[in-house]
Amino acid sequence: MSAIVFIDGEAGTTGLQIKARLQDRADLALIGVEEARRKDPEARAEAMAAADVTILCLPDAAVADAVALADQAETRVIDASSVNRVADGWVYGFPEYASGQRDLIRRAKRLTNPGCYAISSVAMVKPLVAAGLLPADWPVAINAVSGYTGGGKSLVAEFEDRSAPNYAPTAVWTYGVTLQHKHVPEIQQWGGLTHRPLFSPSVANYRQGMLVQLPLQLWAVPGAPSPEDIADALRDHYADEPFIEVAPPETLAAMQRIDPQALNGTNQLRLHVFGSARGDQAIVMTVIDNLGKGASGQAVQNLNLMLGLPEDAGLDASVLFGG
Repeated sequence: MSAIVFIDGEAGTTGLQIKARLQDRADLALIGVEEARRKDPEARAEAMAAADVTILCLPDAAVADAVALADQAETRVIDASSVNRVADGWVYGFPEYASGQRDLIRRAKRLTNPGCYAISSVAMVKPLVAAGLLPADWPVAINAVSGYTGGGKSLVAEFEDRSAPNYAPTAVWTYGVTLQHKHVPEIQQWGGLTHRPLFSPSVANYRQGMLVQLPLQLWAVPGAPSPEDIADALRDHYADEPFIEVAPPETLAAMQRIDPQALNGTNQLRLHVFGSARGDQAIVMTVIDNLGKGASGQAVQNLNLMLGLPEDAGLDASVLFGG
């Protein structure tokens, strides 16, 4: 019998992409609410009561009410918003995060889907802290650029009606000058950091795709690890992972540029470690599709685990290095 899934908020950017990944699968049955009643709590509660899993693709302000409905309906929940990413009682939906994380996801009643900037950052920081190469109290700085779909409907509208600049530092343009980006608590907690990282995101004039950078002055890090030490730690952490790969040295040597859109349409996360000739500096760099591994693809991966289905069902699981 097919598992039943309800997407609450299927008309939004993430919801539409999740629906596209699920609608043709024979092992799942998607249910919905007719357009005229999609904001009707009674109709949504009925759909949740019928669903094995409800995926919330809602604005942050609407999530608390939706979770209350889900509690009454006793449906399992995947929350794609930022509301519960550091909340008690919610499982963090990053299967590759650490040993045992997949088992937590499989048993989860309430699961929070990682943010796109955050999963890219945590994927770099967590393994280095866990391996003892980067102290937990290190003053981490992270730079990033994303396609405009990462900002939701309002940002999409600004770019597509040509009222936005071609490139903008969103730390100032969108979030003001207080540096209170909503992903920072998530990066700090799940990165294993003692202090808030300094996070500087930007948005560019293309729809989707993301590049996130972690610059490291290795000469100042205790133990002075080499770029090779950094790369080896990442390879060890993500060994045999179908959706995360670390660029081999020969690939890095042949690179002339990195395209933030290179992984669009996939659920892949690609890590690169670039080192200086003297070995005293490194930049760790992540490329993902902000709507793939950064949102809808990740939600589908988590859904598969929660339902006991093949983890790569409905996803592009190809390892892109080597074909």
